Amino acid sequence: SLLQEIIPRNRNRMSRILEALPFEFLHNIDLSEKRNKIASIIAGFLFFSGWWFAIDASASYYQDTRDVFHICGVFSTISMFMVNAVSNSLLRGDSFTDGCLGSVGGRIWFFFGFMMGFGSLIGACYILFGEYVYISDNVNNTFKPEHTYPGVAFFLQNVLIFLSSITFKFGRSEDMWG
Repeated sequence: SLLQEIIPRNRNRMSRILEALPFEFLHNIDLSEKRNKIASIIAGFLFFSGWWFAIDASASYYQDTRDVFHICGVFSTISMFMVNAVSNSLLRGDSFTDGCLGSVGGRIWFFFGFMMGFGSLIGACYILFGEYVYISDNVNNTFKPEHTYPGVAFFLQNVLIFLSSITFKFGRSEDMWG
């Protein structure tokens, strides 16, 4: 089939690229043993970077932020813990213990975790566009920021925490756990 013809060509091309590099240690890289470590480091870096943006915006542009804007980041963090609390085997229904509600309860918990994560992203979009990009001329609007960076920072915080959650959940392999 066409797909079988394409895949070996791309593998050969990638190995040729690595072999063409002048560094000898790049020729024999096998990252399968270090997959969990790499995924954990990347997820931790994304999580750290997200909170760094939010703290930087609050510290540098305090007059252009509201304390309420941190709620989306807090809920995004709670979402990350909810999503990663459920093992992949429990989601597939392959678990050895049923627990309180079994695999159905785990799937419900996982679903609500993702709903909370997407809700945080939607809230961060509103913070960016509703509070920073579009500034209303309404007399009742008392929040008129001078800079747009805090809105971008709060949005990036939630995007990076969400990507961290996905990386930590699906980037690791549970096969090595025994």
